[in-house]
Amino acid sequence: MKVGGQHFRTIWLHPTNERVVQLIDQRFLPHQFVVEDVSTVEQMTDAIRQMHVRGAGLIGASAGYGMYLAAIEAGRTGSISAKEFDARLTEAAERLKATRPTAVNLAWAIERVRAGLAAKQTLTVPEKVKLALCIAKQIAAEDEENCRMIGKHGLNLIEEIGRAKDGKPVNILTHCNAGWLAFVDYGSALAPVYAAHDRGLPVHVWVNETRPRSQGSKLTAWELGQHGVPHTIIADGAGGHLMQRGAVDLVMVGSDRTTRAGDVANKIGTYLKALAAQDNKVPFYVALPSSSFDWAIRDGSEIPIEERGAEEVKRAEGWRDDRMWEVSVAPESSPAANFGFDVTPRRLVAGLITERGVCKADEKSILELFPEHAS
Repeated sequence: MKVGGQHFRTIWLHPTNERVVQLIDQRFLPHQFVVEDVSTVEQMTDAIRQMHVRGAGLIGASAGYGMYLAAIEAGRTGSISAKEFDARLTEAAERLKATRPTAVNLAWAIERVRAGLAAKQTLTVPEKVKLALCIAKQIAAEDEENCRMIGKHGLNLIEEIGRAKDGKPVNILTHCNAGWLAFVDYGSALAPVYAAHDRGLPVHVWVNETRPRSQGSKLTAWELGQHGVPHTIIADGAGGHLMQRGAVDLVMVGSDRTTRAGDVANKIGTYLKALAAQDNKVPFYVALPSSSFDWAIRDGSEIPIEERGAEEVKRAEGWRDDRMWEVSVAPESSPAANFGFDVTPRRLVAGLITERGVCKADEKSILELFPEHAS
């Protein structure tokens, strides 16, 4: 996607030093566009945990590059045995996995790098470093292409609604940020929106602010504005009101982890949007690449839900005098709970938009698209 007319991915290698990974530090958006250099595993774990990067696909790509950096660090110790090299990568993998427990892409990417290296035990350490980089690049490239295909398949849904509206704008409500900032490029839930806008179809996006970190008002609104897509920021609780008044044609969200039977974990507050959509007969779709499926579980109750620090609920950030300020918005003595995600049961989901097409949110339909995971 573009920033000020220039194309950017969310993560890439430094153009003159491939041992440095560069990423967009999203903590400063929408007020400043900051590119961060990451050259160690410790820096990458901090970037994931502290949400310099966030979103299912981007977390996975970052973890893949984190394993590449771990391979570089392990290989710096002169002569090192294959056993010791593997042990150091295992330690780095556990540190990376501990950063964000809900997004399944994290562990998926880490294990993909480890499996790729394990299959080539006869390689020298420098060759293993090169292979780790190759796999990390593949993860990022596949994430980009899968999101492009999600946009293509989701476009058909928007076009169908647009035909029924006879040229009037299609109003799409989204929650959190599932645009290109959450992936390597294109995004999941916003990929169809960009595809429709680029096709010349009139669309308008209702952007939930998404407390407590405000990924909607800070990130989704910023990237929609960069792309020229009409949008309006709303308070988190306003979605049901708009649906009651016929102002929402379609709800489209992303997913951090979806079970093989179709239960969806996404940013806290998604479940309430799905309930309101069902009550008002508004179709509720989830867009996700196959890397966000957890093929090992069926029921959403098995998905681990990240609990973050109370300070995110009790405090807020804002921009003033060319810098970010944090202010208190709650009594200091009051406790606060900060659940990062909730689970929307499959019965509330009209369909899943994947890189292979759109399917119902049930195990049979999902496995028809992804038969390799049937066993």
